Amino acid sequence: MAIKTIIVDDEASARSRLRKLIAGFPEISIEGEARDGIEALSMISEVRPDLVFLDVQMPGLDGLDVLRSLPSQMPWPLVIFATAFDQYALAAFEANALGYLLKPVNRDKLRVVLDRAFQLIGNPQQAAEEGTRLQRFARNVSNELRHIVAQVRNRYVLIALDEVCFFKMEDGLTKVKTDTGLYRVDYSLSDLEARLPDPPYFRAHRSTIVNLHKVKEIAPMFKGAYVLIMKDREGSEIQVSERHSKYVRELLK
Repeated sequence: MAIKTIIVDDEASARSRLRKLIAGFPEISIEGEARDGIEALSMISEVRPDLVFLDVQMPGLDGLDVLRSLPSQMPWPLVIFATAFDQYALAAFEANALGYLLKPVNRDKLRVVLDRAFQLIGNPQQAAEEGTRLQRFARNVSNELRHIVAQVRNRYVLIALDEVCFFKMEDGLTKVKTDTGLYRVDYSLSDLEARLPDPPYFRAHRSTIVNLHKVKEIAPMFKGAYVLIMKDREGSEIQVSERHSKYVRELLK
């Protein structure tokens, strides 16, 4: 059975070199090539590959961002990182990933990491353990969000943090509101609260996180509570729970 594989790299020359090297392994079937993180997310979600060669350093959404943005319900593929990181950073990949390839990719090193990939693919339990370890690594190696990955129908969009008005839970889904649109995202509010910069983001309500830079007005309510009127096109109103009103009062001082 062919091993469905995707190559992700923003450099055409790197994709071409890797593709030619992989041609020497008939077990590998290259199902697609992605030029950036957003394209990679769409391709991984559609193809459901067994194996992904993933460039770590890409503009916009980098390799680890791609992994952190995969839909939570989707089984993770095995991942081989391609990286130009220095020796100190490589130690993290050595300890936590199936394998890494230092650019420019070496044929002998490729053979070593593919031998391990073939072994894991033949052992579903070990492959599942590898996926769990990689998820933990991807989510812990950097805790700071740089972008928000949102879903629009069957595609992904990248939203800059300064474009976000607020996040909210609605019908059991997390959604992000910008000045002009509302999108579904695959983050929990607790994950967002832990990884968003504070300020300007704060938890206004158990179901809402607000970007203070997008607040147009603050209106008092009963019992010391407040309503935030946002700068989005609809002038959305966000009620601040009594529990979180102290934060707003400190801002007003």
